[in-house]
Amino acid sequence: MPDTAANKVTQVLRAAQAGDTAAAARLLPLVYAELRQLARARMAGLPPNQTLQPTALVHEAYLRLVGKAGLHLEGRRHFFFAAARAMRDILVERARAKAGMKRGGRQKRVELDDSVAVVEPPSKEVLALHEALNDLEQEDPLKAQIVNLRYFAGMSMKETAEVLGLSERTLHRHWRFIKAWLKSRLEE
Repeated sequence: MPDTAANKVTQVLRAAQAGDTAAAARLLPLVYAELRQLARARMAGLPPNQTLQPTALVHEAYLRLVGKAGLHLEGRRHFFFAAARAMRDILVERARAKAGMKRGGRQKRVELDDSVAVVEPPSKEVLALHEALNDLEQEDPLKAQIVNLRYFAGMSMKETAEVLGLSERTLHRHWRFIKAWLKSRLEE
């Protein structure tokens, strides 16, 4: 088997699970650029007043993955599933925190200069999407994985099809269904 990047990631993951304590340090350089690219793509769709940066999102997601006791990652594909889910969880937690009473709840900030518009983060939308995705995950885990990879990890159709081992045509069919399902669900 050729020594591709995917194989290297899988080898390092297996070494880590076998007890190699230095494996986590070897894993980050192998996946960092791709995780950062995915986080940057995902963060591009968020409002401009976000304090979370793609680098911070990557680091937090990575720390959650390597610090999770008993986490078993079978290979590169499984690692990126877990990373996409960690990114989703982080974004949802931040949306909940921004909507929490500790940070003013639903109160809006009023600037001294009334001509400046205050842009609020779409906390309700993120939370509604999270709830819909939880339901989708119960109904069809594959479709939920597709959303995590496309929306939260920012992967292209081609990348997502490759990671899931699907043809692009099949993925497009699933994606059309998912968009229609989410649209009807979020309009309720």
